[in-house]
Amino acid sequence: MKQGVQGSAGTPAAARVPAQQRPAADRAPGRERDAAVPDAARGEHTHGERPAPGPRAVVQRSSVRGQILDALRTALVTGELKPGEVYSAPVLGERFGVSATPVREAMQQLALEGAVEVVPNRGFRVVERGTRELAELAEVRALIEVPVMLRLARTVPAERWAELRPLAQETVRAAASACPAAYAESDRAFHRALLGLSGNGQLVRIAEDLHRRSQWPPVRRGRAELLADAAEHLALLDALAAGDLDGVRRLVGGHFAGAG
Repeated sequence: MKQGVQGSAGTPAAARVPAQQRPAADRAPGRERDAAVPDAARGEHTHGERPAPGPRAVVQRSSVRGQILDALRTALVTGELKPGEVYSAPVLGERFGVSATPVREAMQQLALEGAVEVVPNRGFRVVERGTRELAELAEVRALIEVPVMLRLARTVPAERWAELRPLAQETVRAAASACPAAYAESDRAFHRALLGLSGNGQLVRIAEDLHRRSQWPPVRRGRAELLADAAEHLALLDALAAGDLDGVRRLVGGHFAGAG
C-alpha cells in the first residue's frame, strides 16, 4: 500500500505548517506528546520542586491539530488522499513537519466524520463510497432538509433571506476559481446558514455531517458544473424569499441529486 500524500512536491496542497507556529514538542517528527507534558501532569513525583522562573509557556496543541485537520480535509476534497489508500500518522507527520500525535488526533476526528477508517497497526484508510452510497446520502439529506426549507419559506421574512445572499455569491466566486476545496467549504457554509434559521442546532450538526460525508471522496466536476451548482443557491434564495414552495422543493431536491 502506498504511504504518504502525493503532491507536486510530496506535500499536500494545504501548505506545511510553519515551524514558528508549531509547539516545541511537535517540531521534531516522531516526538510523542508525553515529552511536552510536565511530570506532575503524568502523575510523577516532583518532590516539592519549585516552578521554573519566568512566564508559563502555553503550548497551543489544539492550534496545530486544527491546522493539520484543515490540511487533511483539503487533501481529501482535492483527492490527494486517495480513496482506499492507507496512510500512517508518522509518515504524514514527517510531510507536515510535525510529530505523529496531532496527525493521529486529526485523523481520529476524520474517522468520526466518516472520511477515514482505522486500520489497526497500520494507520487510516480513506473511505471508498460507491454511487449507491452517495445516492443514499443525497436522499437522506433531502428527507431532512426539504421539509425544513418548506417550513422556513412559510415563516422567514424576505429580508432574512437577503442577508444570506453574500454567502450564495461567495459560492459562485469559489466555483469560478474551480478549486474543489474552496467550493466545498463555501457550499457547506451556505447550507449551514440556511438551516441555522431553523434555530435547531442538532439539525444543523446532523445535516453538516451528512454534507461532509457526501463530499468525500470528491465527485469530479468542472468549472461549468460548479458554477451551475452555485447558481442554484441564488435561485433557491429567490424561491424562499418569494414563498414559492414548488420552486423550493424542486431546487433542493435537484441540488442534492447533483451532490451540491
